[in-house]
Amino acid sequence: MKITHVPERFPEIDFARGIAVVMMVVFHIAFDLYFLSIVPVPATSLAWRVLAMSTAGLFLFLVGMSLSISAVYARKNLSQKEFILKYVKRGAGIFSIGIGITLVTWIILPGSFILFGILHLIGLAVALSPLYTGYSWQNLVAGLVIILLGPVVAAMRGAGWLLWLGIHPSAFYSIDYTPVVPWLGLVLTGVFFGTLLYPEGIRRYNFVLPEVLDKPFGFLGRHSLAIYLVHQPIILGILFLVSPGTFIPLVPSGSL
Repeated sequence: MKITHVPERFPEIDFARGIAVVMMVVFHIAFDLYFLSIVPVPATSLAWRVLAMSTAGLFLFLVGMSLSISAVYARKNLSQKEFILKYVKRGAGIFSIGIGITLVTWIILPGSFILFGILHLIGLAVALSPLYTGYSWQNLVAGLVIILLGPVVAAMRGAGWLLWLGIHPSAFYSIDYTPVVPWLGLVLTGVFFGTLLYPEGIRRYNFVLPEVLDKPFGFLGRHSLAIYLVHQPIILGILFLVSPGTFIPLVPSGSL
């Protein structure tokens, strides 16, 4: 009879994820205002792009840390087959949500829809995690190599089916593009730091998060996927109420 081990939920990880959620919402408000020409926010400037990339990087780094912790407990409780299926199913579920976002953005924004965004990458990373969560420093090395290869791969041009790797056609544009190179490198780096800071799923240091920070940001961190899915419709709904005329160009002709 197996002893059930439940992964401990560490408030500092939820807090960090909550910070990433706030960063994401701030950037998307600015981008929507820019994209709809409501307010001339320089959302494509270097500062805003750094915010967007930092947000994605923080999310993916925390995905890696969380995977390293959950894998410890899963290996203790599951057979090898069950362990693999657990993460393949979980990854496939997240990837399928990404496919749903692809379809929605294809209808709404046919010229810049999301083919391989952050949920596609997270889904793939989770599904493949049984291959790498058992390692430690190797993930740091592999992660840094993948990150450093980012500019090289981004400069490559190729067929559309290579998009997931980071190689894309010259005319390609998407409002969210998070390919394996370099972004999987952040996940692998997160796995390394997870094994370093939480060996065997146990925190190596004493940490007490003030309640005033834990409650709001911890809540956001624990519900980050749900917030990711609903925040843009909410933002756009508010902007529509404030400035409905800006949405007319997005409505296909003949539909009104």
